[in-house]
Formats: sequence, C-alpha cells, structure tokens
Amino acid sequence: MKIKHLLPLLLAAASATAFAHVGGDAHGHGGLLTGFLHPVTGLDHLAAMLAVGVWSAMTTRRLWLAPVSFAALLLAGALLAQAGVAFPAIEPMIAVSMLVVGLLLAAQVKLPEAAGAVLVGAFALFHGAAHGQELAGGAALAGMVLGTATLHAAGIAMGLGLKRAHHWLPRVAGGLVALMGLNMAWGLLAA
Repeated sequence: MKIKHLLPLLLAAASATAFAHVGGDAHGHGGLLTGFLHPVTGLDHLAAMLAVGVWSAMTTRRLWLAPVSFAALLLAGALLAQAGVAFPAIEPMIAVSMLVVGLLLAAQVKLPEAAGAVLVGAFALFHGAAHGQELAGGAALAGMVLGTATLHAAGIAMGLGLKRAHHWLPRVAGGLVALMGLNMAWGLLAA
C-alpha cells in the first residue's frame, strides 16, 4: 500500500487527539495571527471548515451562503462564550458537525440553500464557543474569522475544481471527515 493511501486513514485516526481547543488556558491567546492560525491548526476545525466550502460549492448555486453563515455564527458563538454563555456539549457537537457535514459531502446532498446555511450555522455556534473560550481580544477574533473565511474559500475553490472534473474525491473526503467525527465522538465517549 502506498503512503498516499495511508495518509487519510492516519488523519482520521489522529483526529481524537487533534482538538483545537485546550480549554485550560481560557483567554490565553490573543492577536490577529494567533486567531487566524487557531482554526487552521486544529484538525477537527480544519476538516469541518474545508468540508463546508467543498460541499457548498458542489451542491448549491449560492455557494457563499453556507460559508458566510458559518463564519458569522462562529463569531457569534465566540462572543457569546466570552460573555459567559455556557454552551452544553461543545466537543460532542463539534464531532456531530464533522459527521453530518462529512456525510452531506460524501452523499452530495442538495439541501435548500437556507436550510444548509442554518444547519452549518448552528454547528458553527459550537465551533465558535470552543474558540471563544481560548482567544482573547478583538484582534484574535478577527483573525479567527479571517482564518475561517480562508478555509471556506479554499474549500469552495477545491469544490469548484472537483465539480468540473466529476471526481470521486469529494465523496471520499466527505467520508473521511465523517469518520473523523465518529472517531472524535468515540474518543469523547471513551474518556
């Protein structure tokens, strides 16, 4: 078996230990660059945000709607968490978001655009709450939204390219994201 075939399996297996949220040093991170890198360096957030962009590009005409909803509600979730609003089950909901978005991408499900935007936006609240517990200051939050938008744009670009090629890769990638979500949920249950 070639190494390129093993990489997706290794990424899926590692997802339970790759959470972007440490929680113990709440509000310990500040600055634009730190905020930008925060969603990019957590494998769970990275996979979910890219998958939202790819899925949106492959299944809707207004391909920007779900990603914009995600970014806006990500910021809302972060601000709410910083204001002291307690979100229940943040990590399990992030795992569920990866499972659902991965399955949507794998099955190439075409939801009404507003429904897709509401769905990913609801998940984004939990991603935002996780980030909001860790990032301090407006610059860090602005960086987080910029990093998220960059990941969505990259996902949209990948989705458009793959859509034109009628490639099977988005289905496999969606399946891997869903498996990462299952693995993350399993890790949470086992803890």
